[in-house]
Amino acid sequence: MTASQRLRELGIELPSVVKPAGAYRPAVRSGSLVFTAGQVPVVDGRLAATGKVGAEVGVEEAAGLARTCVLNALAAVNELVGIDEVRRVVKVTGFVASSPGFTAQPAVVDGASALLGEVFGEAGEHARSAVGVAELPMNSPVEVEIVCEVGAGE
Repeated sequence: MTASQRLRELGIELPSVVKPAGAYRPAVRSGSLVFTAGQVPVVDGRLAATGKVGAEVGVEEAAGLARTCVLNALAAVNELVGIDEVRRVVKVTGFVASSPGFTAQPAVVDGASALLGEVFGEAGEHARSAVGVAELPMNSPVEVEIVCEVGAGE
């Protein structure tokens, strides 16, 4: 089953690609790899939530926001090469705007990882970093970037 078929089966429609907030592209290809820019949880042109995880934002909500981030990343991949060209998700990096003492960053980034598993199955299993940070752009609670291996198509 292709990734686009799996998305349909899951009832998920990829969003429009989020307009970059600076001088960069949402995704670039180098050889067989596609690297996405960090994606924040923008829905319909607006940030879905703001604040620090562990204070204003709970872990479960933040995991849902990480899922939104990865959907935005997949939209960028889809626009660049087509979602069905993804052969494997190689790496996920999640940044979590953390309140002092908050240490459950992996549980937050699990929201992104779980969705990639749902969409790509075994090919969605990836290496990962879950990093706590003091601040993220626009006071976003979460930011996620991915690296995918893609097929030979251009």
